[in-house]
Amino acid sequence: MRWIRDYSPQPNQSRLFQQALIITLLGNLFLAVSKALVAYFSGSVALYSDAANSISDVVYSLLMVFGLWVAQRPPDLSHPQGHSRFEPFVGLVVTGSMTFAGYAAARASIERFVEGGSAIQIGFPALLLVVSALIKAGMFLRIRWIARQVTSPTLATAARDNLSDVLTSTAAFVGAVGTMFIHPLTDPIAGILVALWIFRTAFNAGRENLGFLTGQGADEELRIRLVQVAEGVPGVQRVHHLMSEYTGPRLVVDLHINVDGNITLRDAHNISDEVIARLEEIPEVDRAYVHIEPEGYD
Repeated sequence: MRWIRDYSPQPNQSRLFQQALIITLLGNLFLAVSKALVAYFSGSVALYSDAANSISDVVYSLLMVFGLWVAQRPPDLSHPQGHSRFEPFVGLVVTGSMTFAGYAAARASIERFVEGGSAIQIGFPALLLVVSALIKAGMFLRIRWIARQVTSPTLATAARDNLSDVLTSTAAFVGAVGTMFIHPLTDPIAGILVALWIFRTAFNAGRENLGFLTGQGADEELRIRLVQVAEGVPGVQRVHHLMSEYTGPRLVVDLHINVDGNITLRDAHNISDEVIARLEEIPEVDRAYVHIEPEGYD
């Protein structure tokens, strides 16, 4: 008797996960330290806001290492279907870290705005923001590609955060330069915009990961695709029942199909195996269960 789910780890996926973690951790650590030092010596709250965001990125990078390590563990008797739910759970913790960074950035910016702002000497701070935006753009492109290859919501969240960082670094750059050529309040206003971007990214990430964690079903477009794939298998007359839910970042599909009631059990079993194989080729699907019934039964 089988007690746990079959599990065949893919070496290529493990390599991609490791690559994503190294890029994310080292990139965020470098930027957090650099921005914090320059913000301290320059006095720019826009850059301070950006530094706070990068520090939160380091925290979530460490959480990602732990979460993805647990999520990739094979099934055991305590978790016979695997540990994939740990990944969106860590995604929610990451969302909390991002929200705190947004709060810290907003508070500092509002305090500076009330004080009337101050002129920031452009130079190395502005250069660092440009470099930060370029680094984050590269991280976004690479992490997004890896996230799509391995179907990882945590890495997808990290990729979106990198894109948000590109925009927030640009806002911080405009704020720092604006204090010299527009008005001293440009800097805290840019800091507030940075905080709003952080809150927006955190909200979207939290909503997505909460759906993965609570058993959200497939959207209508994917449901239609699942039915079409199953009904495309020779011998399947129709699909009369479909249920799906996310158990972590990928779907479990429960399907009932009708076949000719006069075929042999072996032929019916072969049809079922083919439906399962085709459904599990869909990137969003982790595993599929197919129930066979003769035509006329619903």
